[in-house]
Amino acid sequence: QVQLVESGGGLVQAGESLTLSCAASGRTFSRHTMGWFRQAPGKEREFVAAITWSGITTYYADSVKGRFTISRDNAKTTVLLQMNSLKPEDTAVYYCAAAHPATVIPRLRSSYDYWGQGTQVTVSS
Repeated sequence: QVQLVESGGGLVQAGESLTLSCAASGRTFSRHTMGWFRQAPGKEREFVAAITWSGITTYYADSVKGRFTISRDNAKTTVLLQMNSLKPEDTAVYYCAAAHPATVIPRLRSSYDYWGQGTQVTVSS
């Protein structure tokens, strides 16, 4: 079992930065692939970024590549999403998710077994 709690969301202006944090609990956290997804009003939840258990391999959606950075600290059981150059279209509820490494397809939402409650990010123009 892995429990996830996101924090760090808020209201910012376009061009500004935010860092989201996901605090995980559970003995097997370090073995899981971790991902960030987001859901805007009226839209499906979409993939944003993911990182393997080692932290060596990362994946990004094309829409955030070069602006967002995912990282993890297995000792602190934390996953971060650094978001720079934010745009109004980045406005959404952001969710942290965990997936077992044996079965995960990092960009696929249904691969993930555990989800946080989400944190709201609003970017004004």
